[in-house]
Amino acid sequence: MTIEPATAASQSATATSPYLSLRQAVRPAILAHRLLAGDQERAGTLAAECEDLLDLTRELLKAAGRARILAVVPAPRMPDESGGDRQAQLLEAYADAGMLWTKVVGSSLALAGTLIERGEWEDVRALAGILAGAGEESAATELRIRLGGAVWEAHREQLRAISNNMPPAAIELAINALRTILREVPEEFPDRNREVNCFLPPLASAVHAIMKKQGAEIPYHSRVEHIATGGVAKYPDIVKTSLDELAAEFDGICRRPGGPTT
Repeated sequence: MTIEPATAASQSATATSPYLSLRQAVRPAILAHRLLAGDQERAGTLAAECEDLLDLTRELLKAAGRARILAVVPAPRMPDESGGDRQAQLLEAYADAGMLWTKVVGSSLALAGTLIERGEWEDVRALAGILAGAGEESAATELRIRLGGAVWEAHREQLRAISNNMPPAAIELAINALRTILREVPEEFPDRNREVNCFLPPLASAVHAIMKKQGAEIPYHSRVEHIATGGVAKYPDIVKTSLDELAAEFDGICRRPGGPTT
């Protein structure tokens, strides 16, 4: 993030930067305050990180205000004043604001780490959205990837249970787990689609086995058997479409009279 000091009063009056925007700067603090106010029993690391974020935001606003005042309010001129001192003060104020914004972002990431550990994922998503809205897209992406790892771990056991001979109840759990991963784990997460795609052949085999057991007529356009034999292994980009097709076929079996129940 860069900032160019204004070279004229008119430019200074309109100069803006992401970390000098009041509404953007206070949004992480608003979230921190809500976390503290929402549960008075919160303690330890989470409370300390929220307080740190509030303190850093307060100092950021002071530095931003000082830079703004120096930029727009004419200073009294002394006969021997060159203006160099004021320019140096303005540069220092901008630098202070920039460094404090960096600390605010870093503190937000630390807070998000604690929230992930506590399983409070919605607050992490909110914080990622705040950072993205403030122009810190790389930090927001980092948060989403870390959250994606937590979501993946939460469904690890369900994924390990996926096999080609699952009963209907297990198939439903597997479909829901894979859909949750595709919905909540960002595409930036390394190999997300490829990893999910690896679970589709055994899942499709289980669905196909139930279709045969029920004597269901398999439509000519059905791709269940194709997916079961690894036909989509090379196409991770369409993993969501393939999973939706399997889910639709499975749902159709369950809705048939005498079909399996989940």
